[in-house]
Amino acid sequence: MRPRPLVVFDRLDLLEWQFCQRISRLSLYRPWRITLQAASRLGDWPVWVLLILAQPWLQPNGAWRLMQYTVIALFAVAVYRLVKTRLCRERPFITYKLGIQCCEPARDRYSFPSGHTMHAVIFSVLVATHTPWLLPIILPLTLLIAISRVGLGLHYVSDVLAGAAMGYAFALLSLYWMG
Repeated sequence: MRPRPLVVFDRLDLLEWQFCQRISRLSLYRPWRITLQAASRLGDWPVWVLLILAQPWLQPNGAWRLMQYTVIALFAVAVYRLVKTRLCRERPFITYKLGIQCCEPARDRYSFPSGHTMHAVIFSVLVATHTPWLLPIILPLTLLIAISRVGLGLHYVSDVLAGAAMGYAFALLSLYWMG
């Protein structure tokens, strides 16, 4: 028996699918698709793990920041997985098989919220607080990761916005708890 998504997702899907279809159609242009795929793969984990591991060299209290970034990332993943497996919103390319093309393999069936965007926003806020000189690199990457999730047909815009809101909340929680 398949879990039943919330009724609000059915309504959101109808409101968003045309916009998502237009955005994902841009992926027909090979250079743009390759850019989105690269951003999506970087957002999987490599760039954030490198950022975490680099903390001891980026700032005087880097060992503490390494622990802070690791703890909040793991906590966020746990909450994210709980939310994602309970709300069960199917990805746009699954719901609209003919209208939205998937240009990157999905790890699972469900799209709400966007974990890639959540982590990108978490680390953007932490970088803005602790190493703002990295923002010219991190902010464009965060924006590209968020766009890539819709552009590759993996998420609705509301999934990305929810992931961004969760990421912002987790980053603030981390700053409150650990400074």
